[in-house]
Amino acid sequence: MSVGSSQHSSEIVRPNDWQAPPSSSGFAPVAAMGSSKRMRVARRIAWNLLPPLTFVAIVGLWWAAVEVFRIPAYLLPGPRGVFARLVTDASVLWTHSKVTLTEILLGFGLTVVTAIPLGLVIALSPLAKQLVYPPLMLMQLVPKIAVAPLFLVWLGFGMESKVLLTVLMTFFPLLLASISGFQILDDRLLYLTQSMGATRWQTFRYLRFPAALPVIFSGIKTSATIAATAAIVAEFVGANKGLGYVLLRGTSTMDIELVFAVLVVLTIVGIAINYIVEFCEWAMTPWQRAKNN
Repeated sequence: MSVGSSQHSSEIVRPNDWQAPPSSSGFAPVAAMGSSKRMRVARRIAWNLLPPLTFVAIVGLWWAAVEVFRIPAYLLPGPRGVFARLVTDASVLWTHSKVTLTEILLGFGLTVVTAIPLGLVIALSPLAKQLVYPPLMLMQLVPKIAVAPLFLVWLGFGMESKVLLTVLMTFFPLLLASISGFQILDDRLLYLTQSMGATRWQTFRYLRFPAALPVIFSGIKTSATIAATAAIVAEFVGANKGLGYVLLRGTSTMDIELVFAVLVVLTIVGIAINYIVEFCEWAMTPWQRAKNN
């Protein structure tokens, strides 16, 4: 009995002695990782395609509305006619677009190089805030469109009046954003840098300016949007070239397709300016990229 039982027990396989046979599914985790990576890439591509797909959907709704409701072309032309005018009048539109772009870039550039430093001065100096800020607020309360004819009297029908109106309409939003950005820093951080022996320049370069950049760029985006509107309004008041002049000419002759072609060009200009500002923000704020990722 003892011998038979010992032989029988030796034939019993214990759980700890069992080993799974080699399987060809060893690459399953790697395949799962590859598929999840492909899914992430696909989602990222789909997310980036949303803006152009939205634009395509808007154009499709525009075309459908014209076709279904049979809207006459003198009220709302279809996208086919508008895009055809973009091709046939490309040289004229490009010539006038260069004028309007120059006005936008000059006025917006002057706003950036003046509003941000002045915002820094007002944010850090109580005396400057008491002396400089009230007159600027008073200028902001004056309607800019009402003052635009005076610019024509003072500066004529040239580019100077358009640039000045663009500066006046874009200056105050960026100034307010700059003041808020430079004042957003917690005083305890300033005390900490002072206790560590940092100079004023080091504190500004490594602490105050980076903390203010996101707020400043929000003001830059707002001012960039207003800049295009300001240039067009200035050309409405008095001009013999520019996209605003083409808009007035198309409206006076009931050339609605030309008017819509100009609106498409202005939309493209606004999108381009917005993407340029966003790229500058992306390049100058790497810590924001790391946080978003």
